[in-house]
Amino acid sequence: MNARGYIPRWLAVPAAAGLLFLLVPLTALVARVQWSTLWSDVTSEAARSALVLSLATGAAATLVCAGVGIPLALLIARSSPRVAAVLRALVTVPLVLPPMVGGVALLYLFGRNGWFGGLGLPFTTVAVVLAQVFVALPFLVLAVEGALRSTGVEIERAAASLGASRGTILRRVTLPLAAPGIVAGVVLCFARAIGEFGATALFAGNRPGVTQTMPLAIYTAFNGGGVGQGTAVALALMLLVAAIAVLLLVRGWRPSVGAA
Repeated sequence: MNARGYIPRWLAVPAAAGLLFLLVPLTALVARVQWSTLWSDVTSEAARSALVLSLATGAAATLVCAGVGIPLALLIARSSPRVAAVLRALVTVPLVLPPMVGGVALLYLFGRNGWFGGLGLPFTTVAVVLAQVFVALPFLVLAVEGALRSTGVEIERAAASLGASRGTILRRVTLPLAAPGIVAGVVLCFARAIGEFGATALFAGNRPGVTQTMPLAIYTAFNGGGVGQGTAVALALMLLVAAIAVLLLVRGWRPSVGAA
């Protein structure tokens, strides 16, 4: 069987152009890294603060997303097609919205004059986590929901016919079968959380040590403040490495389509 199909060979030219358009800017970024000072750049006080804050808030946001996202994915996967389509569309909205719009929405919800303005959340570390949850949750939900739909319900029905309770079926059948999708969703969610910029900048601000995550530190450096540009480039390289690691992890947990 010819897995490569029969596409015209000339399509390789625009395809190569598209690939180069994605890779050349990243190559330019790597070329600007000052390797001799890389370690000192990423271990400077400002860089460590942004790095630790990004990892801590990203981990917290991922835990929140897992806590609410896995049940939401289960609900979508086991709903009727019409209900599932509506719920899936609602979950996908943050993916297509500009992140700044998400920040505005969070401000109107938790800001001084918002519905929950008395909580005093804007421009705090908690606001960073909330912004990250808003933009990262769809990645986890859609990954887990896809895994749950692919497993079907036949084994669950067999377990129910043998007398297993709903809770037992969830713990012993449903979640283990969807484990690769759950892991992929969690990894993608964490990567999106630590890379979040727009909603965080608007809702949480850019206070060093409080709300200044790695993306915000990079932005500030290239606007004449905060960490130096060498440190900013080093942080950008760390985000690039993290993104590559995420892709490798997700690939490792997803079996190939053509696998036996």
